[in-house]
Amino acid sequence: MTDTLILSQRYDGVLLLTLNRPDKLNALNFALTQALVNALEAADADDGVRAIVVTGAGRGFCAGADTREFAELTPANKILVDQRAALTTELQGLGKRLRKPLIAAVNGYAMGGGAGLALSCDLVLASPEARFAYPEVKHGIVAAIVMAGLVEHLGRKQAFELVATGRTVQADEAQRLGMVNRIVAADILLEEALQLAASLAAHPIKAMQATKAIFHEVAELPFSEGLKRGQDLNARMRAFRSEQPA
Repeated sequence: MTDTLILSQRYDGVLLLTLNRPDKLNALNFALTQALVNALEAADADDGVRAIVVTGAGRGFCAGADTREFAELTPANKILVDQRAALTTELQGLGKRLRKPLIAAVNGYAMGGGAGLALSCDLVLASPEARFAYPEVKHGIVAAIVMAGLVEHLGRKQAFELVATGRTVQADEAQRLGMVNRIVAADILLEEALQLAASLAAHPIKAMQATKAIFHEVAELPFSEGLKRGQDLNARMRAFRSEQPA
């Protein structure tokens, strides 16, 4: 159904969400961004979903923001500009806030906000054809909202190089930089992503959710505070061991 912006498929505890604007390389216009936010939030609230995979239809993962909307995003339309920025920020930060593991299966171009979307996921699998870039500066704009996630993953020097040059990073370099966990042949990429998601979904749910929550929490804390946070959780985690996967 080409008029459905997000395609949804279930696989025994795993939800596959597919961005479905293949003729636009799944560029994030207002409608697609909102649809993806809604789909992810609904998945997080669904007790039948224990892991989520996001990918793109066609030959691209996500080409970033749909530049055709930029004509309307001007100082004269401040309310619309603010709404669009808030929605983009919501999407880029949502991956961490979800209780359930989120896996990106990057099957082609991941540009700008699309690269940011991939990095916002807990795990990233990519085909050898995957390409990552933050080309905003070439178009006279700034990779502003996605920059925080890029710096977090790559560090200052590598991140600045990407946003300042706008150059394209191929899959093998993306893996070396820490943007990608695994490179998987294109014909089995989705299968591998779903299998990985299923393995995470099979873990006791409280333990999986607590693992994700504390991981993202301690990543932003000084070491001593992160250690104390781990001690606090350790005192409670024995209750998790009695829980078996549903």
